[in-house]
Amino acid sequence: MRTLIRGVRVFDGERTLPTADVLIVDDRIAEPDGRPVDVEIDGAGRTLLPGLIDAHTHVSDGMLAQALAFGVTTELDLFCLPGNLARQRRLAAERDDVADLRSAGVLATMPGGHPSQIMAAEAEALAYLGDAVGSFDTIAHAADAKAFVEARLAEGSDFLKIVLDDGRTAGLDLPVMPPEVVAALVGAGHAAGLKTIAHVATAHDTAVALDAGIDGLAHVFHHSEPGDPAVEDLAARIAAQQVFVITTLAYIETIAQDPAGVELVRDARIAARLPEHAKAAVDRDYSAVPVHPDGVADARRATAALHKAGVALLAGTDANFFAPVHGAAMHRELLMLTQAGLRPEAALAAATSVPARHFDLADRGRIAPGLRADLLLVDGDPTRDITATRAIAEVWRRGVRLPR
Repeated sequence: MRTLIRGVRVFDGERTLPTADVLIVDDRIAEPDGRPVDVEIDGAGRTLLPGLIDAHTHVSDGMLAQALAFGVTTELDLFCLPGNLARQRRLAAERDDVADLRSAGVLATMPGGHPSQIMAAEAEALAYLGDAVGSFDTIAHAADAKAFVEARLAEGSDFLKIVLDDGRTAGLDLPVMPPEVVAALVGAGHAAGLKTIAHVATAHDTAVALDAGIDGLAHVFHHSEPGDPAVEDLAARIAAQQVFVITTLAYIETIAQDPAGVELVRDARIAARLPEHAKAAVDRDYSAVPVHPDGVADARRATAALHKAGVALLAGTDANFFAPVHGAAMHRELLMLTQAGLRPEAALAAATSVPARHFDLADRGRIAPGLRADLLLVDGDPTRDITATRAIAEVWRRGVRLPR
């Protein structure tokens, strides 16, 4: 199958080409060669982007399909129970009408630690996953780190997630992992060839993760207390250690129940693709999730400081079983990144080439000959107006055009 997109503006993951012809041959991007094509698409007034990569999600049935409908061609899952993960992996491998998937599998947390309180509160709603929702491996001692990591490898985990969160940002008191256990897990993960990503909410826990030699942070930190490092100092340290940060601004906004996020589901370009139950997700009660009421403003400030310090920012939404919603939330995340000071091209890179580079996905995240034809075509110019990513015209995964 040969498809030519003619005369289209191209954001290739790093820079913008005012106009170009892009050829898709089977599942790959190729150099236009003048030979006949099966399909030709007029790109005038449109922009072609690499398929979006959501660097922080939690998947279950139907969500990979919803992600792809919004141009998210790859999801990086940061906690998934084994039975559900096996089912989603099969789906992503066998079909092209769903997003691709990489996963941490079971995360590392203390017995009773975050997110155990959420799993317990939502056990009935999550029963359809087919796993024992309230039962998964936890870790409390440094001596168990190697065995914990080996169990994740046996389940097929692509990277390791470690939780550092005592719930204080929402007035909760949860068991939190001691620094020596964090360090042991990071060491065991690295020895096994896994990247390590820490769930953090506070400046204090961010510093603990950095002390342990973490590779990435699963949220931008969004709470500080007296005695914690200053935001700018912490951002400088993150940059110096070359640690990446997955922003999840849309997640923080959702669970802080900030009304600004409602604009997403009121945008006709988004609403037309959303099922009704997803539109209602903004009205859920998220009080079981630890985020401070000032979390949105603090997260935006931290994001600005991280960007100024030169930290690699990855767009991630923490889309899960309820909200933020898969696929759609990425378009809110992109807008919030620009509100935090990123230029539109930098925000687009945070959702394409930057996560591909940091998660070793060398075959995607950019538009170049030989790479996978995971592509998003939109009306308008998101390098000037980031919300143009919502005007989805076409989506391809592995060169297969998603039916409208």
